[in-house]
Order: sequence, then C-alpha cells, then structure tokens
Amino acid sequence: MEYTIVVAETADSPATLQYLAPYTGAALAEYFMYRERHTLIIYDDLSKQAQAYRQMSLLLRRPPGREAYPGDVFYLHSRLLERAAKLSSSLGEGSMTALPIVETQSGDVSAYIPTNVISITDGQIFLSADLFNSGIRPAINVGISVSRVGSAAQIKAMKQVAGKLKLELAQFAELEAFAQFASDLDKATQNQLARGQRLRELLKQSQSAPLTVEEQIMTIYTGTNGYLDSLEVGQVRKFLVELRTYLKTTKPQFQEIISSTKTFTEEAEALLKEAIQEQMDRFILQEQA
Repeated sequence: MEYTIVVAETADSPATLQYLAPYTGAALAEYFMYRERHTLIIYDDLSKQAQAYRQMSLLLRRPPGREAYPGDVFYLHSRLLERAAKLSSSLGEGSMTALPIVETQSGDVSAYIPTNVISITDGQIFLSADLFNSGIRPAINVGISVSRVGSAAQIKAMKQVAGKLKLELAQFAELEAFAQFASDLDKATQNQLARGQRLRELLKQSQSAPLTVEEQIMTIYTGTNGYLDSLEVGQVRKFLVELRTYLKTTKPQFQEIISSTKTFTEEAEALLKEAIQEQMDRFILQEQA
C-alpha cells in the first residue's frame, strides 16, 4: 500500500462527491504521470458514478434519456477514461493506465452503462458469478470477454497454436449449460464436453508459478490437438508438469527454436509431438504400476 493512494466516497456520501471522486483520482494519477512516473488507476466502479450523476441530473430537472440517465452520460465516462495516456519522450514518457470496473445486472452487458464503457475501452474482461461459485477463478467468461489488441501482442508461435482455444472454450461453456438439461447426448457432443473439461484443467495454474512462452505454447498445443483426451481430468495437470520437465531435458532444441524464431516451425512441432508421445507412454506405464 505504500505505492497506493485511495480516493474513497462511500455509499452514504452525497451524490456530488461520488460523482467527483473518479476525477480526483485521475488528477492525482496525472500528477505522477507528468513527473515521468508510470501510474495505474482503477475505477471501482463507474456504474455507481453514473447513478450518482443520474441522481444529480434528475434533481436539476435535466431531461432523462435511456434508463433515466441524462443524454451526456457517455461524455461523463469518455472524458474520464481518455485522460489515460502514454506521454511522448518530449513530455517525459510517463504513463497513466486506466482499469474501469462496471457492474452488470444479471450478467446483462447490453445495458446502457456497460455498453458505453465497452465502446470506449480497448476490450473487456467479463467476470461471472456463476463461474466463481463453481470454483473457477479468475471467473472469466471467455465468450463475452474481448481484447481489441488481441493477437497483436503475441508472438507468431502463440498465434499459430492458441487460435482456436478461445472458440473451443466458448463452445464448451454453451454445451455445458445445455448438457445439464439434456439426458441423451450424441458422441460428438460428449467428446466436445470431454475436450472442454481438459482445456479448462490445463489453464489452471498454481500461485507464483509463471510459465515461459515456450511452456505455454507446449501446454496449449497438447490440449487443443486432443493429446489429453485419453487421460482422466484429474491426471491432466500431473501429466503436463512431467511433460514440461521431459521436454526441457530431452528436447532442448524446442525451446531454442521458439525463442530464436518466434515461430512454431514444422521442426518444433515434430519435436513436441515426439516428446508428447514418449511422455504419454511413460505416464501410462507409471499410472498402471
């Protein structure tokens, strides 16, 4: 907390102060930005600020619009979020990164304030209470979450491997909801559900245990190409840990190729396939012993 400033207006504060609090926080962040520092400002949350502004506007007898918000509510948030910037070298190269939080009612992202903020930002992470309660944390809804930067921030090898991962997870989430009410599922649907469970499992990660890009590529490739389908869900993480170790010790060329070319070449794929098959044989023998 020694690097943190908290600007707080609680629920019992006057609407005018709740409306002004985010702008106060932005002014403090700008102070450091113009002094060549890098700042992160988190607005928690802009829905409450919009409600305070609506309350003020109605008291001032301004004409209400959609959901009783005034017509300039978009400007309320755009002028706040557009203060986030990366300064040029002539201004000291300071930066201010904004992370706005917006509350949704019953997961409705098409409401007025969520759609306004989504249209301003570079993407959104949608957190689902249902996923959280089912033990998936962070409870990110893959289908609704979007990045407008997207794969531009990824190396080519990651783009080649991870392209279909999001689609498969989104389809799995839909099928999983449907499967709760359906008794008879065809073989293809059962296989898709089984694949989705294993993809979800491979994305689980222990705290303070980061993976290198090469390890991420190996993990995602193994899951999306069906190599984990023959394993039980509970065996997935153990197998992947052992596979990473095996690949590092017996096929060091794989990591060298990815790190030097940034591309998932045919040679790298052949090395990975070979390592997966060898480790799978060893793993099955260990489990049977």
